[in-house]
Amino acid sequence: MTQAETGTTYAGDLTSWQAWDRLTDDPDAVLIDVRSEAEWEFVGRPDLSRLDKTPHFIAWQHYPGMRPNPDFLNQVRAAGIPPTAAVLLLCRSGARSRNAAVALTAAGYGTCFNVADGFEGPCDRQGQRGTTEGWKAEGLPWTQK
Repeated sequence: MTQAETGTTYAGDLTSWQAWDRLTDDPDAVLIDVRSEAEWEFVGRPDLSRLDKTPHFIAWQHYPGMRPNPDFLNQVRAAGIPPTAAVLLLCRSGARSRNAAVALTAAGYGTCFNVADGFEGPCDRQGQRGTTEGWKAEGLPWTQK
């Protein structure tokens, strides 16, 4: 989406592989997974251990009910993420992470990217996620409890 289409600014959209490459090439780049705690626990989490990095897990919305997290910005700041870092935001399919990228950009974070295909990607022909696009389907590292 362009700035004109969204009415806001953020650094742009990346695929999961582009996000991985950015995290690999930029030692200061960080990944924030903005999904809910239930998704982290039951669907899985991105694993950045090969890069000697740890993703941040800060929910954009709280489950159940998917209520907005009023402390999101404060939690990002408390995580020690500087406004100068490249911040890559990941959710299930790219919608919440886009909203988080817009909000962080508006709060002064200069380089926020939306991982547009998300952790699970869009639904396939059978209505299932995680099979055609996204972090998991692309074979990027992830873990599950």
